[in-house]
Parts: sequence; structure tokens; C-alpha cells
Amino acid sequence: MIDSVSLKPRNHALIVAAGQGERSGLGLPKQYALMNGLPMVRHSVAQFLNHPNIAKLWVVIRSGQEDQLHNALAGLKGYQVVLGGDTRQESVKKGLSAIAAAGGSENVLVHDAARPFLSNVIINRLLASVDQEDAAIPVLPTIDTTINVVDGYSADTLDRDTLWRVQTPQAFDFGKLMRAHELWPDDINASDDAQIFRAAGYKIAVVEGDETLKKYTTAADFAKPSRHNMTQIRTGMGFDVHQLVAGEELWLGGLKINHHKGLSGHSDADVLLHALTDALLGAAGAGDIGDHFPPSDPKWRGASSDKFVEFAVSVIKQKGGSINNVDMTVICEEPKIKPHREAMRQNISNMLDLSIDQVSVKATTTEKLGFTGRGEGIAAQAVATISME
Repeated sequence: MIDSVSLKPRNHALIVAAGQGERSGLGLPKQYALMNGLPMVRHSVAQFLNHPNIAKLWVVIRSGQEDQLHNALAGLKGYQVVLGGDTRQESVKKGLSAIAAAGGSENVLVHDAARPFLSNVIINRLLASVDQEDAAIPVLPTIDTTINVVDGYSADTLDRDTLWRVQTPQAFDFGKLMRAHELWPDDINASDDAQIFRAAGYKIAVVEGDETLKKYTTAADFAKPSRHNMTQIRTGMGFDVHQLVAGEELWLGGLKINHHKGLSGHSDADVLLHALTDALLGAAGAGDIGDHFPPSDPKWRGASSDKFVEFAVSVIKQKGGSINNVDMTVICEEPKIKPHREAMRQNISNMLDLSIDQVSVKATTTEKLGFTGRGEGIAAQAVATISME
């Protein structure tokens, strides 16, 4: 038997979020300030968690910020928290030590929480490069004329063709970055991990960066934050109907409800989850539930419908997307939905890895009209909004 603890996952990510943000003028650490309606740190955390080639995510914070981080990342799962130090390099070193203690990694991506708008494009470029090199960093050209300033006066003009702006995340061979940090003097502050890595004698490849990876530092940066203009907001709609019959179990929103009739269908006939699946697939431009789980296939007979939802979520993640919120309506005369609504919301928030306030479940009747009004069946509608590159 292989001991899974001894296996070394290929790629880890480490987000440094231990700063106090004193230059931002916000009155709170900037990584918890709202950017596009969400705490800054949540953007990059969600991006790494949703990337299929990142095995594990570590978030380094300052002691005493545990509650702030928990609130900022409510509903997100799968990350580990490390308490950092007084400097950035001390925080990174503590994060690397935590990874090593957990079994290590082949590569590690080190990212600053102050650069919230991270894309899968950048992550993929870095991973492709670090497969061939010891390290890779994203860079952008220096466009403006660049000069030296001496005693407050303009001095010589520099050759901007050799000057590049460096961003994060930065990707490294994990073991070599550990050694580089061990060699770096504690009393010298490094600007980034690339400086530490280069001082240890290693070469660093460069990949094309992204202007949307702007670092938010000063009060002016937060006055008019840029939107992540690489993101598409997409909406998908789903609708499903199943017949109510005697002798069947009634499943709605992943919840078994006691009722004298149940829904008939090839799977567990959870009409609400079927509508949700179609909404998610529709938002991703990935067909519908029948394309992926045809009723003619016997292996889906009696299947739990949460498997369909999980598949739709995986499709969105593989396309570099994330779910913003879902809104659903159950249409029936009976059973009454309100007593079960919060349990359904919780089930679905767990399936989608969202906070419960991102999941809405409503119910209505057709005033005794039509098949739902006669109690012959239940219908459901769903709308899903996702962000996708």
C-alpha cells in the first residue's frame, strides 16, 4: 500500500496575506478590503482553489487575523492557514516550512494577496515554464521613459528595453526555494522571492505578465479600483419537470422529504438539482444534462443528482470559471417548501462550494392551474451566474 502522506504533490500555491496595509489608509489590512464586492484576498484564493493543477493552497496571515480571514473566505474550502512573521520573507519562509512539514511539493507558486485579479492564463504560463526551468516569474515591459533622479533632479535616462516590471505569482522548484531562503540573511529585506532565489545562484525564466495583476498598495489605488476586465459574466437558465407518483421517494435540493408521493425519473428525479445542473452547464456553454447523463444509459438509474451538479461545477472550473450565485424556484402545490428551504440552501451551497448567501431557493404555486396545480408533478427553474475568462 502506498502511504499517501509520503507522496509529494506536484504544485502548491502560497498566498502571502500577512501585511497590515498601513499605506492604504483604509483602517484595516488591505487584503480584507472589498474589491468588486468581495474581500481582496478571496479573489486569488478562489482562483487557486478552482485551478485543476494546484494540489494544495496555503494562506499566510498575521497572528490575530484568523477571524478576518475566516469571514473573508466564508464558504470556500480546501486551503490551509499559516501564521506569518514580521516581514514578507519571514512569512514566506514560515509558509514553505509548513508545506515541507506536510510532505513537501515539487513546485510552489508564491503570490501576494495585494494582486487580486489573477487569471488561469498566468498560472498556466508559470506552470508550463517551471516544468522546464528552476523558476519562472511574470513580467511586463517598462513603457514610460525611465530616468534616474539625483537629489531631486532628473539625471540620466535609462534604457527601458532592459527594464521589466515584476509581478506575482512567482513559480519555483520547491526544494531550491527552501534552500535559497535558508541562505538569505535575515537582516536584509528582499523585494520578492525571485531576488532571494537569484542570490542563491539559480536562474529564473520569465513569462508574459498581465496588466490586470496590478498591486494595490496606496489610498489612491483603492479610490477607483480597476475591474478585472478579462472576466466575462455569464448567465445560464435551467428548467425541469418530473411527475409525482405513489411509491417513489421525494428528493428536492438534495434533501429527502417525507411525502405521500415522490418524483418519477431515471435518476432520483431531484427536479431542483436537475434544473440547477442545466443552468450551470448553460452558463458554461456546455450543453445540458441530457447530453452528459442520457436517460437511456442504465448506469444513471437511481443516481443521486448531486453527482450531476458536481459534474457541472467541474466543467466550469476546467474552463477557468467560478460560480457567483444561483437562484432557484420550486413550483408546486405540495409539499410545502418553506420548512425545508434552509436545508436545501445549505446542501446546495456545499455542492457548489459557495457561502449560503450566494444560494437562493424560493417556492411558488400556479394557483391550482396546470399539472402542478393539480398535484400531478413538480417543476423547477434555476438561474446561475458565473465569471469566466
